[in-house]
Order: sequence, then C-alpha cells, then structure tokens
Amino acid sequence: MRDLDIGKELIRKKIPLVSNSPGVYRMLDKKDQVLYVGKAKNLPNRLKSYAQNKNLPIRTERMLALTNNLEIVTTSNEVEALLLEANLIKKFKPKFNILLRDDKSFPYIFIGYKDKWPQLTKLRGKRNRDGYYFGPFASIGSANWTIKILQKIFLLRVCDDTVFKNRERPCILYQIKRCAGPCVSYINEKSYKNLVEDAVDFISGKSQRVQKNLSKEMEKASKELNYEKAAITRDKIKALTQIQSSQRINQTNLKEADVISIFKESGKTCVQIFFFRSKQNWGNQAYFPKHDSDEKINKILYSFINQFYENKSVPKLILLNSDVDDKKLLETAFSKREKKEIIIKEAKTRDEKIISELAEKNAKQALAQKILETESNSRLIDNLSDKFLLNSNISLLEVYDNSHIQGSDSVGALISFGREGFIKKRYRKFNIKSDVIKGDDYGMMKEVLKRRFLRVLKDEKNSLSLPDLILIDGGKGQYSVSRETLNDLGLHELPIIAIAKGKNRNAGDETFFHEGKVIKFKKNDPTLFFLQRLRDEAHRFALSAHRIKRRKGLSKSLLDQISGIGKNRKRALLNHFGSAKLVEAASFKDLKSVEGIEEKVAKKIHDFFHEN
Repeated sequence: MRDLDIGKELIRKKIPLVSNSPGVYRMLDKKDQVLYVGKAKNLPNRLKSYAQNKNLPIRTERMLALTNNLEIVTTSNEVEALLLEANLIKKFKPKFNILLRDDKSFPYIFIGYKDKWPQLTKLRGKRNRDGYYFGPFASIGSANWTIKILQKIFLLRVCDDTVFKNRERPCILYQIKRCAGPCVSYINEKSYKNLVEDAVDFISGKSQRVQKNLSKEMEKASKELNYEKAAITRDKIKALTQIQSSQRINQTNLKEADVISIFKESGKTCVQIFFFRSKQNWGNQAYFPKHDSDEKINKILYSFINQFYENKSVPKLILLNSDVDDKKLLETAFSKREKKEIIIKEAKTRDEKIISELAEKNAKQALAQKILETESNSRLIDNLSDKFLLNSNISLLEVYDNSHIQGSDSVGALISFGREGFIKKRYRKFNIKSDVIKGDDYGMMKEVLKRRFLRVLKDEKNSLSLPDLILIDGGKGQYSVSRETLNDLGLHELPIIAIAKGKNRNAGDETFFHEGKVIKFKKNDPTLFFLQRLRDEAHRFALSAHRIKRRKGLSKSLLDQISGIGKNRKRALLNHFGSAKLVEAASFKDLKSVEGIEEKVAKKIHDFFHEN
C-alpha cells in the first residue's frame, strides 16, 4: 500500500468520529511534527475532500503521503476556527502552509498621561501602561524620525524616570534645544502639560491647529521684541512644514487604514503594506510569504492577512489591490475581536487606486530586488563550493566570531546565511560561561561550537537543523580547534573554512584554511568579497552583542568598567549627558567639556567605548 493511500485511509477512519461542526485540523508526520493546519466550516466535509478526491494537487498528495496522525479541535463557530488557525500556523510553522516570515511586533510611540512630567518614548509588545499610544510605525527608523520631530517642536523629555529624578543640571538635549528642561524646573508644570497636549494633537492629525497656534506665538514674540523666542518658534513651524510635506502621499485622506498590495512573479510573492494613522503615513514594510510556486494570489493574500493581524490591532479599513478568499469571514472575525467595524475592500475610486498602485509598484520593485539577490547569492554560494571543492550542496552557512576586551564581557556570535540572504532569526549570541577561558580565543570558540552543536545532537524531535558549511573568523589555530571540536561530536563530514586576515590586517590579503590546504584569492575575486561580507557581518554582530553586554554593566557601575571613574565622575557624566548610552556616543571633545573629567580621563572613556 502506497504512503498516499495510507494517509487517505487514516483520514477516512477519522471522519466518523468528527462532529458536524466548525473547527481546525492538524496533519502530523511520524515524528509528530505538524505538516499542515487548516480550518473548516464543516470538518467532516472538509476531510472527505482529502480522502475521496482523486485529482488532488501534487503538493497535497505529498502532504497526505507524510501524514501519520490527525488532530481535531472543534470550535463554536467559523470565526473562532479562523482565529485559532492563524494562531496555530504561527506557533507550529507547518511546511505545507503558506507562511508569513520575518513577522515581528511594530513599535509605537507612547506618552504617559498620568505622569506629572510625561515622557516621550517607543514601546513594543503589550500596551498595558496608562497613556497615549500612536502607531504602529513600519520600523524603528520611522518611529525614531517622528520622535526626533516631536522633540524639536514640543521639547518633551525622552530620558527615563531614574535619570530624570536624579538630575542636578540639564543634559545636552536641553542645550541643543531638544528638551524644555523639566528635570531642573526650567519650565513649569502647566506649560509642560500644554506642550504635551500640542504634541498629542499633532500626532493625532491636528497639525494645522498646532501650526496656527505656533504662528500666533511667533507673531507675539516678535511684537514683544523677543527675537530669540520668535526664531525658535519659526524653526518649529519649519519642522512642522517638513513633516506635513512628507505626508502628501496620503491623497485619499486615509485616517486609519492599512494599504496592502500583493505582487507575484516567477513563483515568488511580495506583499507591501503602507500604514496610515491620523491621516499620516507612518511608513511601509515589504513581506515575502513562503508558499508553493503555483499557489493562487487570493489564497496567499488571505493567509497573509489572517497571520499578519493575529497579534496586531486591526485598523478600520484594509485597502487591497486584489480580491481575497473569505473576505466576509475575515471582516467578521476582526470586527468581533476589535469591537469595531472593520472593512476589507479592493481599491475602486481614483484616489484609492493611486495609493494602492503605488504600494503595488513598491511590492514589484522589492520582489525584483529579492529575486536578483537570491540569484546572486546562489551563484556566490555555488562558486564558493567550487573553489573549495566541497562535495555537498551548500544552502545554509553559519559564521562564527568572538568579541571581548582583555577577557571582559566575552561573547561568541553566530550568524546564518542562505540563498535568500542573511537569516536574522537564526542569529545567536553566546555569553561565555567559563571564567577560565575568557579572553582565550581558542577556548571561547571551542565552548561556542560545543554548546551550539550539542543542542542539535540532543534534540530528540530533530527540529534543529545543521548547517552545510561553517566559516570561522581566525587562522590555522582556530581551524584546528574547531575541527577537533566537531570531530569529538561526531560531525566529521561538516566542512569548515577559517578566514585569517593578512599580516597588516588588510582587507583583500586574507588567507583561508580548509582541510590542510592554504588558499589565497586574487583581490578582485567575487568569492573573496563574498567571504569578507560574511566575516564582517559576523564581526559586526559579535561586537554589537559585546557592547550591549558592556553597556548593561556600565549602567550598574562605571567603576567596574573603567579604571579611574568613581562615584563623583560617574555622577558628573550622567548629569551632563543624561544617560550611559549618551556617554558612549559622546565625542572626545564633549567628554573633555564635562566638569571633573580631565583630558586623560576623557581619552580613557572615549577609547573604552570605541576600541574595536
């Protein structure tokens, strides 16, 4: 009996045991890994289509041939089934479902209205604090740009409460006119609350009212011959005009909407989303769902929308460039969850089509770039395989690097690269646990590799995959230690390449070690540039992880990190700059200007933060 027939027979036997109700079904393989999650208005009828249909798509037949078990969850109605389906797809990421990849929570801007001196800040995740939330923003960059504008116009504080309550003098943000200085009472509570109200009005879409008030304020200051205040207000008006001009893309006057356009070519798809809130464009984001090449656009769009909004608030309007499966069901489910009417529709009017077509144009461009990058990456990986005579098909690479300063804050880092580019969700950092090996590059590499691959070998469900090739930032010694470590774990066939910089650490003079061979490339060889790119990304990630670890230590005590910096100097630095992060970003000249920080100490601080 064929595997396909066995799978169909298993489903046939389950059908009489299932009630005629809505619900969700999961198909599992022999290792209890979820192959597919589906929903149905009537479960037995849906399952019969798998068991009795003789003209199933090849993809569905492959799935049924792997099916070893079937799990059923009944629900009260189809809406509950839809919401549960999205939740389970995100949780299990089944290989036969259309999958939304690189999904993450979006940043919001938050202003706490219960605080005496409200702080302007970014937030991700749950919105469980009392205050005003504005978002979502498409990226941290979009949120940061808006915060910068709000600081410039409304002078709201961005420092955290600990720093705010312990200040004795204003920080550098006050000096560059990005804060009103409430920490040292340079503004009274009523005036600060007025600034907060204006900021809330502005970001809520009432920018014309704010601009009108600022114009009156500038005229009044000019009449009173207060030219400095008039100039400051003029700069605020300019900033307002700048942000208003950047919003002219919103020709449809969309108050609360997501514009979603889909484009498919060469079996791949891009979905582009524009976020509009308070009549303002708050950025856009491109997504590349994973699906079979012959999947229909309306089904891809349905799966995308269902998964995308599974953990996000839904706007009142979702404007599409294409029809979508189960549109009415999606509207009902979202309306019930959000407790407001949600409309999902295709762009029809002239203005709606303009913005929808612009989003589609962005999707087309992003997909073309993605396909080009994928083809280029595939060529580079194949060239790498040829140059080093690697026998296996290379599709996943892992690159390792370490970072520390004289053994302190030692961190190991791993980045991953595939034929579609860097795989950020597979990046990992390793805080070195053994005090004996901190600062010992060989010992650190051994610990990182052992921890990473022991986890794979101990994984009973086989849910963790091995790479096809490992790259190590280091020379012959690093290669030998790495090879010995993997051999001890039984991974003799896993190839390793070590990358050593030239004698003068010049880019282009690298030496490569692989299976007892020493390899050099011509300086204009594309494979050399590719390997340098991988090595540099691993170094960037390792250094970033190291700095984050060091910064956490800094927030506890500067004395523990930099010799010669005691309580008084620490207080002077924090009072001047406002936070440890701003101390790190300060120039040597700025550090020297702090009271109590001599030139020699300033150099020590600057070198500490900027040493590679």
